[in-house]
Amino acid sequence: MSSPSNDPLHGITLAMMLEQLVEKLGWEEMARNVDIRCFTQDPSVSSSLKFLRKTPWARAKVERLYLDRIAAPPRSPRPRGPRNDGPR
Repeated sequence: MSSPSNDPLHGITLAMMLEQLVEKLGWEEMARNVDIRCFTQDPSVSSSLKFLRKTPWARAKVERLYLDRIAAPPRSPRPRGPRNDGPR
């Protein structure tokens, strides 16, 4: 019996990542976060996939962007109330 993968990107293809990033952030925001030409000049999923598959450093940045913006669960605000520092 194999244990479940701890890899947060397990089962997510590069194409899936790009499509979700484009849908949520758009090309301009992606280019601001990851400064690569395939996001700034005539961007498309197919040209970006070709570049990212050949360029490990750029792929790593896109994966990090995906994890930070898409895959990360939204942070819930900490409840605010009176602090209880113990007996006085």
